[in-house]
Amino acid sequence: MLLVMDSAPRTPIGSASRNPIGAHVPVAGKGLAGTGLAYAEKVGAEAVQVFVANPRGWATPAGNPAHDLAFRTTCAERGVPAYVHAPYLINFGSDSATTVERSAESLSHSLHRSAAIGARGAVVHTGSALCGGGTRAEALAQVRERVMPVLDGLDRYGEDAPWLLLEPTAGQGSSLCARMEDLAAYLAALEHHPLVGVCLDTCHAFAAGHDLAAPGGVDQLFAALHEAVGPGRLRLIHANDSQDVAGARKDRHENIGAGHIGAPAFEALLAHPATAGVPLVIETPDGRHDPARVEGARHAADIALLKRLRGLATG
Repeated sequence: MLLVMDSAPRTPIGSASRNPIGAHVPVAGKGLAGTGLAYAEKVGAEAVQVFVANPRGWATPAGNPAHDLAFRTTCAERGVPAYVHAPYLINFGSDSATTVERSAESLSHSLHRSAAIGARGAVVHTGSALCGGGTRAEALAQVRERVMPVLDGLDRYGEDAPWLLLEPTAGQGSSLCARMEDLAAYLAALEHHPLVGVCLDTCHAFAAGHDLAAPGGVDQLFAALHEAVGPGRLRLIHANDSQDVAGARKDRHENIGAGHIGAPAFEALLAHPATAGVPLVIETPDGRHDPARVEGARHAADIALLKRLRGLATG
């Protein structure tokens, strides 16, 4: 087995917290455990999200069994919830038969790799309506036709089956889901399958017009989400501030507290009953183009700030 942590005893993290706070971690080089969990340790992550394929390609690599085992075992031992983010190219509302076919293969791969590494779910962007003249009805019919068989394929995993987590987008173009209310039709297309949940991206929601920074904005967001999908389907939050104002429909993430959402909104989010037990994962800028940066420093700072806000919200 790959060893990525030192042998000093540690209190398990992740599951003991109301909201485990972590990051999307890199895996290039030494793989899921050797690179990913080492980075998680460095930045203080209590939860992790990873890619298991090129996020901008269609390849479906088999993975490395030794790396899978090391990652799965270490996450389980330390109580660290893990998630997979599916490739960005997936779009079941596409007007290209090839894209739709590849989307099904890619999503199936992400879910089965999630099971292999012990991840709780696979996040997928909900896509855009490009078929049938760009109508939502035609696009959602394709969603139903191609995603339901993928979900049926999860039966083999029983109680360990990963969730499919729908991530609404920032509202660009012909987005199928941007605002929370859009999720109602998408979930209906998937027959309210018990393994379909939601990944809420705070930057996307803000960009789509849910003003989290406004008085009562967080309460209004979760009221809309509950109305659309009911209780129990919020399974993951991408905690990202926004470089742009509410309703801008621009997906430009900012470090926590440095954007237009602001730290108070994240404190309110962490205090809200709807987020109890839901992990937060940052996808914020890491300063990789700053020649003076210290690797992981900006992510470590974001995670530390969210932990402080968690303490204020729940203390």
